[in-house]
Amino acid sequence: PQDGAIKATLQDVNLDLRVSCIPTNKGEKIVIRILNYTMSTAGLNNLGLSEKNLEKINKLIKIPNGIILVAGATGSGKSTTGKAIVGVEKVTSGQIMYKGLDVTKASNRKKLDYNKDVQMIFQDSMSSLNPRKRIEDIIAEPIRNFENLTTDQERDRVQELLDIVGMPSDAIYKYPHEFSGGQRQRIGVARAVATNPKLIVADEPTSALDLSVQAQVLNFMKHIQQQYNIAYLFISHDLGVVKHMSENLAIMHRGRLVELGSREEIYKHPIHIYTKRLLSAIPQVDVEHREEHKKHREQVEKEFEENQSKWYDKDGRVYPLQQVAPKHWVALPKDMAHEAKLEELEEKESD
Repeated sequence: PQDGAIKATLQDVNLDLRVSCIPTNKGEKIVIRILNYTMSTAGLNNLGLSEKNLEKINKLIKIPNGIILVAGATGSGKSTTGKAIVGVEKVTSGQIMYKGLDVTKASNRKKLDYNKDVQMIFQDSMSSLNPRKRIEDIIAEPIRNFENLTTDQERDRVQELLDIVGMPSDAIYKYPHEFSGGQRQRIGVARAVATNPKLIVADEPTSALDLSVQAQVLNFMKHIQQQYNIAYLFISHDLGVVKHMSENLAIMHRGRLVELGSREEIYKHPIHIYTKRLLSAIPQVDVEHREEHKKHREQVEKEFEENQSKWYDKDGRVYPLQQVAPKHWVALPKDMAHEAKLEELEEKESD
């Protein structure tokens, strides 16, 4: 597909997360496929999830640019998918394909330098940093795992990474508890970038921060993505905060994608009732139209409660994705797909 386009292909296999095509410095595109993974009951219980959260989908998605945002409410399966990609959560069945090999096997991960190429930024910055280590050692740890640098080279590299995220040079001598939440999250970003990865899974990296600090961290992440040509799988439940992070959005509910498309398609022409519900929940600062916004939210909520059978099957599961526009897919029964296409065309013409 052309730059900025999204290509989706129906498959006769069960897939649980999509694919991110990752541009590299050489202009190559590396595809990660998540094929039919499940988790053990113990692993699900530890995350407060159930098997229903991890329903399988039958879609393969290719994203040719650098960032895809996965959004959805708590429990929809976003973080579980991200952790499965990185390897934090054990995949008990199925495959994760990277460069043609299944990286659920340790031998393949080592052969492909997968642990170097795929890093993660965690939601809780405090618990993700070792409280007994200084910042220099925390950031240097992944460097030591994959590179053979001298002590001076290593310290220079750590200082460079701290500079990138706007941290002072004396931060290397301090411990995690000596920093604010926003500063710790920036340290987490620096650690994730340390190995020059091709993909960073960012699991709600700003949800625990106040708005001003959120914007600061997001701006650093976007700058790093552009400077180092890193792909992000950005996970969030807040569409309002991360709207400017990605040109491509994937909305998840009940373990499946309910809507996929470009930022313009999702925000201006949402079709699935769950997507409309998420968008209507974004706080509005337009006081003059407060009642109008309130009525719209109530209308969307009423439709969601009363017409779920229209958007979900008899077992409450999300339908397979149907293409309704060149850059827009919606989880619909087949008989509704044509109607949705006409509805989108009408909306665009009215714009």
